[in-house]
Amino acid sequence: MRAGTVLVARPDGMGDVLLSGPAVRAVARHADRVVYLAGPRGAGAARMLPGVDRVITCTVPWIAADPPPVDPVRVRRLVRLLAGLGIDRAVLPTSFHQSPLPLALVLRMAGVPWNGAISEDYPGSLLDVRHRVEEGLPETERMLSLVRACGMEPAPGDDGLPAVRGPLPDTRGLTGPDGYTVVHTGSDAPARAIPVSKAGEIVAALRARGGRVVLTGSAEEADRVPRAHGDPGVVVLAGRTRLPELAGVLSRAAAAVCGNTGPAHLAAAVRTPVVSLFSPVVPAAVWAPRGSRVRVLGDQGARCAGSRARVCPVPGHPCLSGVSPESVLAAVDEIREDR
Repeated sequence: MRAGTVLVARPDGMGDVLLSGPAVRAVARHADRVVYLAGPRGAGAARMLPGVDRVITCTVPWIAADPPPVDPVRVRRLVRLLAGLGIDRAVLPTSFHQSPLPLALVLRMAGVPWNGAISEDYPGSLLDVRHRVEEGLPETERMLSLVRACGMEPAPGDDGLPAVRGPLPDTRGLTGPDGYTVVHTGSDAPARAIPVSKAGEIVAALRARGGRVVLTGSAEEADRVPRAHGDPGVVVLAGRTRLPELAGVLSRAAAAVCGNTGPAHLAAAVRTPVVSLFSPVVPAAVWAPRGSRVRVLGDQGARCAGSRARVCPVPGHPCLSGVSPESVLAAVDEIREDR
């Protein structure tokens, strides 16, 4: 039995949306149409997910990191928008620290007849499937377990890993030939970014052995990009790529060195090896990029572990400042040899 029009809602950042990709593919296998409700930071990634037919963008104050005040006019506008989409089912794969119930209420107000979500809180009549999971599941598996509980099994042979739809833009005009290493230092949360000084050491180490380097980042992250000082072996693309172009740049890289940030998940989704300098403010077992060619570096037992801090609470950022350039190079070599 087909599920009709199914709404999947993850109004979060790029990485969260990319991690929902395997669950979206499972939903799409059973649905006639998949509508994705995304936040402004994740909408671009949602448009790249296989199986998504339409993306609607909305900042919801119960999810956003910098939430706006609750505006009844905007809530009513969202209700009207959802009511006009002909939604038959809604699947709400929120993170463990988020509640699906505010959106479930909005969906009921919009006339959506069926909602499924993971919820520890009593949902009353807001949910038709109230799913519960054990703590510490990788985020992709957590979301997949929800859609399975909603009766939507993945296709046989689906690897359960994030992916994006192609074809990707040819970005060799920006980067030069394939085979470079991408270094992406920034992150939406400063605590999860690679310290600028550490990124500079890594770039210098890569260049010292003759490797070409492409530095990526948003326009807002330009001050976090190490200075290239006219080095022809370093290409600076901070602020120069849209998301599909960034995916193209990452897809042609021999490896990507990133912090805990959306582009790390994007690199994994295009099957590029990833070395993740991972600040343990959230657990790597849950949030690290998914794939066989991923190596996590950084002190996962540091004092900040599990704090969910957006700004590093420990002076000197010791969880990442202690990572040596040599260990990064060794990890890059290791994952490249895994091909």
